[in-house]
Amino acid sequence: MTRESMPFDVVIVGAGPAGLSAAIKLAQLNQEAGREQSICVVEKAAEVGAHTLAGAVIEPRALNELLPDWQEKGAPLKSSVQKDSLVYLTKSKAIKLPTPPQMHNDGNYVASLGLLTRWLGEQAEALGVDIFPGFAAAEMLFDEKGRAMGIATGETGIAKDGSQGPNYDPGMELHAKVTILAEGCRGSLTRQMMDKFSLRDGKQPQSYALGIKEIWEVSDEQHSEGEVLHSIGWPLDSKTYGGGFAYHMDKNQIAVGFAVGLDYTNPHLSPFEEFQRFKTHPAVAKQLEGGKRVSYGARAISEGGFQSIPHLHFDGGLLIGDAAGFLNTP
Repeated sequence: MTRESMPFDVVIVGAGPAGLSAAIKLAQLNQEAGREQSICVVEKAAEVGAHTLAGAVIEPRALNELLPDWQEKGAPLKSSVQKDSLVYLTKSKAIKLPTPPQMHNDGNYVASLGLLTRWLGEQAEALGVDIFPGFAAAEMLFDEKGRAMGIATGETGIAKDGSQGPNYDPGMELHAKVTILAEGCRGSLTRQMMDKFSLRDGKQPQSYALGIKEIWEVSDEQHSEGEVLHSIGWPLDSKTYGGGFAYHMDKNQIAVGFAVGLDYTNPHLSPFEEFQRFKTHPAVAKQLEGGKRVSYGARAISEGGFQSIPHLHFDGGLLIGDAAGFLNTP
């Protein structure tokens, strides 16, 4: 079976904050210039925001620049940071530390990044952007000169033995003048482009962590909307990079999580088990007492910082967001 194709001016892979922000900015520039361009965003999750798992404390500076009227448009940023603390944990104590300047959260918000991403998707669609959730970009496409010219979605209906089943679909080709990869941390197409176009030449290696997060619903007594806690120390030893967090969102919910650098040397260490130990610390357990866990997830984190950012463009496209290593670790 031959694949059908659809032409676009710009195809963006990944409907996360970076991909949707790029789509919105492009649509705004088109409106200002009085030109028409077709912009398409493909997203592997069944719906926009479903795979967005960060904490999160959100610094609104970029949102202010992109959509200055975001409050009037109902962005789901309701809980401004009211209390901000960094602690060093021992097994039984929490020792308050001075908060580094880059971790001061005055003017920031505690919110669900998944809900914010869903809202960004609505803003993009209102500007005429086509968003296709439920379609994973499985393959980069190239023209006869080796220039990127879009992506192909994954084939479906493959039988267990690898043969084409009765519902086989070869996927669809989305052709584009420019392909923007915003597929998150260590995406498969991004890695392919890094190898093909030598995007890591002269750059420091990227480093990674694993972040695990749970959402808890707690009572009024346990809840303190806008409170932010970050921790270092226990249960990790002094040779292992990582730490925990607890963010009090609205609706009596707390986002609690733990991240561990994936350069840990102890082969028996389990980031998930360390997270479970973290929740037993008195400073954390008292916040969750009597509550119930309502959702959970995990994600890889690019945290090499500025020196690990690769070359950002290649013939026919570019990298943005976590695909480019743009994570603001603090």
